[in-house]
Amino acid sequence: MSNNGRPLSPHLSIYRWPITMTTSILHRATGIALSIGFIVFSIWLFDAASGAGSYKVFSSYLDTWAGKILLIGLSFSFFFHLGNGVRHLVWDTGRGFEKSTADASAWFVIIFACALTALFWWARS
Repeated sequence: MSNNGRPLSPHLSIYRWPITMTTSILHRATGIALSIGFIVFSIWLFDAASGAGSYKVFSSYLDTWAGKILLIGLSFSFFFHLGNGVRHLVWDTGRGFEKSTADASAWFVIIFACALTALFWWARS
């Protein structure tokens, strides 16, 4: 069987990735990241309860560049998951399913998460 030189569908060179699909994938990924963050939080609580020496070792790991990236990623995950969760609550009422509204709310959630992450880390410093 010949395909007459046509690309397979959907081919990556012609496929457009909708913003709503991006937010759907990000919602799942941030949920997983928050689960990992809960484990880090539990370790932090355990080390805080274990004494100053143990807590100092743990906090020295978080003071590295990798630790700061982890914390920034976790804060973005929190704000994105929060914003997208509110978006889903609005959808549960039957509103916001029009393509233009869904696209606008998807962009709003991404901008909301980035802005609150930046604001949080700016206020922290």
